[in-house]
Amino acid sequence: MSHASPFSHQPLAERLRPRTLGEVIGQQHVLGPGMPLRLAFESGRPHSCILWGPPGVGKTTIARLMAEAFDAQFISISAVLGGVKDIRDAVQQAERARDGLVPQRTIVFVDEVHRFNKSQQDAFLPHVESGLFTFVGATTENPSFEVNSALLSRATVYVLQPLAADDLKQIVAKAQALQALPAIESEALERLIAYADGDARRLLNTLETLAVTAEQAKVETITDAWLLQVLGERMRRYDKGGEQFYDTISALHKSVRGSDPDAALYWLVRMLDGGADPRYMARRIVRMAWEDVGLADPRALQIAGEAAQTYERLGSPEGELALAQAVIYLAVAPKSNAGYMAYKLARTFVQQDGTRPVPMHLRNAPTRLMKELDYGKGYRYAHDEEGGFAAGENYLPEGMEPPGFYRPVDRGLEIKIAQKLDELRARNAAARAGE
Repeated sequence: MSHASPFSHQPLAERLRPRTLGEVIGQQHVLGPGMPLRLAFESGRPHSCILWGPPGVGKTTIARLMAEAFDAQFISISAVLGGVKDIRDAVQQAERARDGLVPQRTIVFVDEVHRFNKSQQDAFLPHVESGLFTFVGATTENPSFEVNSALLSRATVYVLQPLAADDLKQIVAKAQALQALPAIESEALERLIAYADGDARRLLNTLETLAVTAEQAKVETITDAWLLQVLGERMRRYDKGGEQFYDTISALHKSVRGSDPDAALYWLVRMLDGGADPRYMARRIVRMAWEDVGLADPRALQIAGEAAQTYERLGSPEGELALAQAVIYLAVAPKSNAGYMAYKLARTFVQQDGTRPVPMHLRNAPTRLMKELDYGKGYRYAHDEEGGFAAGENYLPEGMEPPGFYRPVDRGLEIKIAQKLDELRARNAAARAGE
């Protein structure tokens, strides 16, 4: 590796930082010819926007290029470290740039804007509205939830994607073109790209580590074995509290519901591998059993509960096998949300309905006075009736029509449940017709 360049001691990320829009790798869905963000650059009129995407996809780079494209002053604020004082300072700098001998636009870039609270976000509004500066926010979280609606309504949201494998390989090739890296075997390159997991910043930091380590060890070619030795256990970027977490649990739940055991197992392992709490996963698996399998296969409810208990006894990694097998069973079990839907319908009905009195024959009568007031009078004890069923009896409030909350599906055990209910309803109808 050559060190002749005067820039060789700069961080690799800085040496490879795009100087023009055409040098940006990835994000062609917004930066390619005719795409919305490219058109915004070419219009000559900057507008406030929010760049939403995972770490290391170019949010800061795009904001800096925007300032250069519009010959604007670039002010960067970190919402993690900054506060109201930083916002005031930015306003003052923007006013000086606007009122100078040669007026200049200002772009205020707020990194991790979702970390600012409501009042801090609101502080930008009057200045955005007056045109004092153009606001550019960067966030890894869904702006619909994390950015105030007032600020959100004044900014265009651009969704940035993790870099594809080919994009990351371009970055490696550029680093090698600068002679910042030794040769890399193809298998090692594939592992390196997978290790970066769509994050250019992570890739660049790793490349820098590899370059230094390779030079010290006098390694001329990075092999897969050497790469594994340097990187250690492969770790994936995984946001335990953010949107990616909930997207992944959503994918797991929907794979179970869709009866795809391979997909369900994949998403479960993705979450466990990424650091999700197995106890949280156990709770979600129990929830899936009750919501999506229900009475179509009561064994699924039992297996889910026992898997959660097994994990509590064994811990990781042994207990994770129980969670995996529970997920597989739920995926292949017959599905029914009839009980879940019945519960939701009943809740909605009760919330919208008045408080209907309990029929006299169903009331409890623990005292003589209550019995004298006819509490419990006429109640039929089902166990004393033919077949253990009091045909024709009414268990709903007086005047309330049968609501039909529970509607068994024609899958699994609910087929038999439906047949049983049809039989009981027929007996009720016959008994009431004979009254």
